[in-house]
Amino acid sequence: MAMSNRRLLRLTAGFSLAVTALAACSESTAPDSAAPGGAVSGDVSVMAVWTGEERAAFQAVLDGFTRDHPGVRVTYTSAGNNLPTVLGTAVEGGDPPDLAVVPQPALVTQFRERGALKPLDFLRAGVEADFPPDIARIGVADGHMYSFVFKAANKSTLWYNVAAFEDAGVKPPGTWDELIAAAGTLKAAGTPAYAIAGADGWTLTDLFENIYLRQAGPEKYDQLAAHEIPWTDPSVVAALRTMTQVLGDSANIAGGTTGALQTDLPTASAKVLSDKPSAAVVIEGDFVPTAIADNPAVKGGEHYAVVPFPSIGGSDPATVVGGGDSVVMFADSPASRALATYLTTPAAARIWAERGGFSSPNRQLPGDAYPDELARTTANAVANAKTFRFDMSDLAPVAFGGTAGQGEFKLLQDLLANPSDVDGTAKRLEAAAAAAYGG
Repeated sequence: MAMSNRRLLRLTAGFSLAVTALAACSESTAPDSAAPGGAVSGDVSVMAVWTGEERAAFQAVLDGFTRDHPGVRVTYTSAGNNLPTVLGTAVEGGDPPDLAVVPQPALVTQFRERGALKPLDFLRAGVEADFPPDIARIGVADGHMYSFVFKAANKSTLWYNVAAFEDAGVKPPGTWDELIAAAGTLKAAGTPAYAIAGADGWTLTDLFENIYLRQAGPEKYDQLAAHEIPWTDPSVVAALRTMTQVLGDSANIAGGTTGALQTDLPTASAKVLSDKPSAAVVIEGDFVPTAIADNPAVKGGEHYAVVPFPSIGGSDPATVVGGGDSVVMFADSPASRALATYLTTPAAARIWAERGGFSSPNRQLPGDAYPDELARTTANAVANAKTFRFDMSDLAPVAFGGTAGQGEFKLLQDLLANPSDVDGTAKRLEAAAAAAYGG
C-alpha cells in the first residue's frame, strides 16, 4: 500500500555521509538541452520504491517512453521500503541512478543541500503552467527547480457508507458542522458514525493536519511545519480542540475509544466500505479503497462513496493535504532530460491513471483517464487544488513525525485516549518537537 511505503521511507542515520560523497562528483557541465523525440539515444537508470502492481504500472509508463524514444534504454531499480538506504549506498559508491523518484521532500532537501542534484530548470515553465501552483513550488529552492511531483496522493477525503447515510436520512457533509450534526443522526439511526484507525498514529496526524490547514490557514501551517511557531500556539490548541469533537465522541466510534486504539486503517476502512457496515465514516486518503480490493462484492458508488474533507469556518473546499512521489536528477544527459520531461506529461500520467491507484497533479490530464468516478473525484481534487500542502508529519524530523510509539504519533493517540487534555497535549507536543527540531 502506497501509504505504508511513505511512512516507512524515513531518512537513515548514515544518509548525510552518502549524499556528501556525491557532492564532489556533481560538478560536471550539463548539456544545454535534450535532443528532440527519437533522436535521443543512450542509457538512463531510474530508482523508486514501487514493487508489485505499482512496479508493473511504472514499467508500463517507462515502456511508453521507450516507444517514443527507441534509442534510449531504461533500467528500473525497485528499492522498496529501503530506498533511502539503497539510494544512499549508491550515492556513497559514486554510482547513483540518473533519476530517482522519492516520496519525501526531506529526502530531496538532503540531496539538494549537499549539491548532489542537478537542476530541472528546463522543465520549470511546463510544470508551472500545468500543475497547481502549490504543487509546482514544492520542488523549487534557491531559485531553481530540483524536483517535480509525478504521483500525488490526496489525503483530504472522507469516505462514507451510502446505505448508512440513506437509512439515517443524512447527506454527505460539506462542512465540519454538518459532519458533527450528521454523526449524531447516524448514531441515533443505529450506526456508529466513525471508524478511527487509532492503532496507526499517523492517521491521527492526518486528521490534525486537515483541520489545522483549514482552521489556521496555509501560512500558519508552513510555520508549524518548520517549527517556527510552537505547538502551544493558540492556533494549534484550537485545532486540537476541534479534533476532539470527533475523538471525544466515544459512544459514536466503532468499538469505542479502546477499540479505536486497537484498530489499524485497513480494518477501519473495511468497517465502512462494506455491504454490512459497522461504521458510517472513515476519514483518510485516496488509498482507503485498497483495504477492500480483494472483496469484489463491495462496489464504489454503490456501497461507498467519497467527498472532500469538510470545510471549516468557511475555508475553501479546494484545499488538499497530500503527499507525492517526486522525480529528481543526479546525472544530466539528453536521455535523462528526455525521460524527466516525459514524466511531466499527461501522456505518461494517463498510462498509470488508467490502471488505477494513481493521481496526477497535471491539470492537462483529462478526467476520463481514470478508471472510475471515485478515482476521478479524488485525483481531480489534487489537480485543481487552490491550496495544497504536503503532509506535515512527513516534513518533520523522524523522531517527532514518523516513529510509532513516540512523538506526534504517540501524543495524538494519548489525546484519543484522553480527549479532555488538550492543553496538556499541546505542551507535550511542543516538548517533543523542540527536542526533535533541536530547540
